Amino acid sequence: MDWMSSLEALKASLPEGDDHMPETPRQPSAADSVEKARLDVLLDKKGRKGKAATIVVGFTIPDEQVEDVARRLRQRLGTGGSSRGGEILIQGDKRREVAAELAAMGLKCRII
Repeated sequence: MDWMSSLEALKASLPEGDDHMPETPRQPSAADSVEKARLDVLLDKKGRKGKAATIVVGFTIPDEQVEDVARRLRQRLGTGGSSRGGEILIQGDKRREVAAELAAMGLKCRII
């Protein structure tokens, strides 16, 4: 007996209209928590010998996923940067471009 016929036999043994499948509560995914969180995009020049850097703060997801977002931003903007401690640093004053890319990814952000 293959699994298809076993499944049909199991369905036939259940009462009509009674769905015995227990509902499992939906666990919020990392994407849900990112979409609900608001990210801040700001400009910083301190400690960089006067050179500007765009910083994105406010992530509530694991650092691995923040690194993925940072990688996509660096590739799309064609600039250097890094991800550390739940923050993304992009070289240069790219606040508007970063905000536009984050919005295209479905993330809420504001420029400070």
